[in-house]
Amino acid sequence: MSAREVRVRFAPSPTGPLHIGGVRTALYNFLFARQHGGKLVFRIEDTDSNRFVPGAEDYILESFKWLGINFDEGVSFGGQYGPYRQSERREIYRRYVDQLLEEGKAYYAFDTPEELEAKRGEIRNFQYDASTRMQMRNSLSLPADETARLLQEGVNYVVRFKIEPGEDVHVNDIIRGDVVINSSILDDKVLYKNADGLPTYHLANIVDDHLMEISHVIRGEEWLPSAPLHVLLYRALGWEETMPRFAHLPLLLKPDGKGKLSKRDGDRLGFPVFPLEWTDPKTGETSSGYRESGYLPEAVVNFLALLGWNPGNDEELLSMDDLVRLFDLTKCSKAGAKFDYVKGQWFNHEYILNSDDEKLAPTFADILRDNGIEAPMESVVRVVGLMKGRVNFVKELWPLCSFFFVAPTTYDEKTAKKRWKDFSARQMSELAALLEALSDFSMAAQEEAVNAWLAENDYKMGDVMNAWRLTLVGEGKGPHMYEISSFLGQAETLKRMRRAIEILG
Repeated sequence: MSAREVRVRFAPSPTGPLHIGGVRTALYNFLFARQHGGKLVFRIEDTDSNRFVPGAEDYILESFKWLGINFDEGVSFGGQYGPYRQSERREIYRRYVDQLLEEGKAYYAFDTPEELEAKRGEIRNFQYDASTRMQMRNSLSLPADETARLLQEGVNYVVRFKIEPGEDVHVNDIIRGDVVINSSILDDKVLYKNADGLPTYHLANIVDDHLMEISHVIRGEEWLPSAPLHVLLYRALGWEETMPRFAHLPLLLKPDGKGKLSKRDGDRLGFPVFPLEWTDPKTGETSSGYRESGYLPEAVVNFLALLGWNPGNDEELLSMDDLVRLFDLTKCSKAGAKFDYVKGQWFNHEYILNSDDEKLAPTFADILRDNGIEAPMESVVRVVGLMKGRVNFVKELWPLCSFFFVAPTTYDEKTAKKRWKDFSARQMSELAALLEALSDFSMAAQEEAVNAWLAENDYKMGDVMNAWRLTLVGEGKGPHMYEISSFLGQAETLKRMRRAIEILG
């Protein structure tokens, strides 16, 4: 690393919900900044006013707050390099548009959409470049007085970057090494549109990254084709010495088949692709989110961090501090990473297993209330502790352990046929009498008394425990029997047993 301060940025467009691939990009920027004692900047790219979606910016900020990915400066965080919203930087961009025009490194283009479409029909795979620009209506092909007249009359125009052909452009990428693209395959990209007075992505990002002293641009692989253009723009503006280092991350791929992960894959296979639930303000369509689906933020972060990078060992469960300590951009894969959503569920299971019962209990208490159950928090905590190892999500606890709170009214036919023997009613009656006589209903006291009774009568443990479970639970599931009975208490345990004996006979 050079002595230059590490400054990285995440710059989403407020055009809808934040895709999980964007979350991973932000996470890698966060880990890199924290590891090097640098800064993470939050910038909003809203130069495409036609695609702006109300609520998207707040959604993005709330997503990162939930995930624990914290920014140091930017929109809503402040800082000395503002404004951080591109729509508020028009005058700044215009200065550099004018500089490029004055130095002959950019030019005015007056082509209408219809003229461009006609040219595409005329020339197969048409692109606006050194081989075609003189056939178009622009300040390079038109007389100077004609260009001046069009500008004077307020005819709509764009400003295009003038790319000279035949040059090998080198992009020094941290992940991919030296990437070389010949400038002849690049088109003269639009840098500015006078219709809305805003620059395009290409110019705005270069200007912002330079003025905000961004040292590293860590972004998705889909932006790699733009990197040579950005290198040329830095050079054209005289900023080559301060050009940031690039790192283009591998794509997140479909869990099955080929191609980039999309929302349709999530809909088809039943997993979220957004951090939070999102309701489209135009269509009213609601898309699931990781938070509302029951994922813990720490699990999502851990899962995403290992999609396209690994610490070089067999460790999988890594805290944010662990990730900061171990993260290394050079160990990122060049190939795309399959989005193994089943592995994501495994991570959530592991984090639930390792979470304090008290942390998970409020979520389960809400689920109980939704099912008409008001239970003391200490009881909720206890059930979570007994059952959390069996689930991937807290919401899965209710069908597994509703019996702790609601007595069975029916008994699983298959279990009863297998576990309720001819002698079960008699054994359960004896067991109920034994339990009723106990002054100490703790697990240890129950176990000691029941074991003595089993030995005295030469009863089989399996026969008794399976029948007893059926009386208390209604089917063959749940933790150890003494855990269930001690939770229910003496009165409820006896009540359930006697009702089952009456019904099952």
